[in-house]
Amino acid sequence: MSSSPQDQNQEPNQEPTQEPKEETKAEVKAEEKEDKNVEMKEEKREEKKEEKKEEKEEKKESWKDFIYNPRTGEFLGRTASSWGLILLFYLVFYGFLAGMFTLTMWVMLQTLDENVPCRQDRVASPGLVIRPHAAEISFNRSDPTNYDQYIQQLHDLLQRYNDSVQERNDLCLVGEYTEQDDEPIKKVCQFKRSMLRQCSGLPDSSFGYAEGKPCIIIKMNRVIGLKPRGDPYINCTAKRDSPLQMQYFPSEGRLDKMFFPYYGKKAHPDYVQPVVAVQLLFTKEDYNVEHTVECKVEGSDLRNNDDRDKFLGRVTFRVKVSE
Repeated sequence: MSSSPQDQNQEPNQEPTQEPKEETKAEVKAEEKEDKNVEMKEEKREEKKEEKKEEKEEKKESWKDFIYNPRTGEFLGRTASSWGLILLFYLVFYGFLAGMFTLTMWVMLQTLDENVPCRQDRVASPGLVIRPHAAEISFNRSDPTNYDQYIQQLHDLLQRYNDSVQERNDLCLVGEYTEQDDEPIKKVCQFKRSMLRQCSGLPDSSFGYAEGKPCIIIKMNRVIGLKPRGDPYINCTAKRDSPLQMQYFPSEGRLDKMFFPYYGKKAHPDYVQPVVAVQLLFTKEDYNVEHTVECKVEGSDLRNNDDRDKFLGRVTFRVKVSE
């Protein structure tokens, strides 16, 4: 069938009328979507704001609740019973540690002797020292101010050896060790200052320095339990071609055995070790010359020739007297 011209004219007219309707629907849908998107964004913003507010409020509440939560009765995150249990645990734990430490210290102290050290870092042989305490003794015998410091040191050393003090001590057997291991209180043997005679500072308060014949006091360091064999004595020699005249007090420079052994500062508090005084008998020819003197302990098993320790069993000093 053939279409009429009218139909042909109507068909093109209908098509344009349908396109705008479709466009308007699409626009409406797009607008609706945009509106929905805007609403969704606003809702999300509001939700975020509300969440932030809630977080802030929760933080405030959480800090308060952490310190003390009235609902659960918790203080700093723990209930009273929880705090009680943890404190009880630490009390028992640290009490056990303290008990173990106390026990170990008590056991260790039972192995120690209060009078004798468990380990001694000192050598078996003692060293020698002199008074006045100086490696070089130099003075003018005509000027007392030059040697005042020397005689003061000698007086200070001999205060414990005063006869009035030593008379309270015991008279011991000469040449015999004074062993008293089983005695709770150790006795002290007498060593009177007057035994040093011219070097005692009693007949001559200047100890010979005013005459140019100085006295040097030599003493041996204390070593707990030391019992030197033989008959120890002090011997001094001057390092020069001709011998130097000397005089020893007590005679022959003896260190008597009765002053040994030494039992320590706690068991032997009033102990005084024996000393030897040597007087250097200088002549006028010896003045203004420096003399080197070496003193050694000899006559026993005590060492005096160790090159690594020049004070082990010996001592060296220099003396110069001027006028």
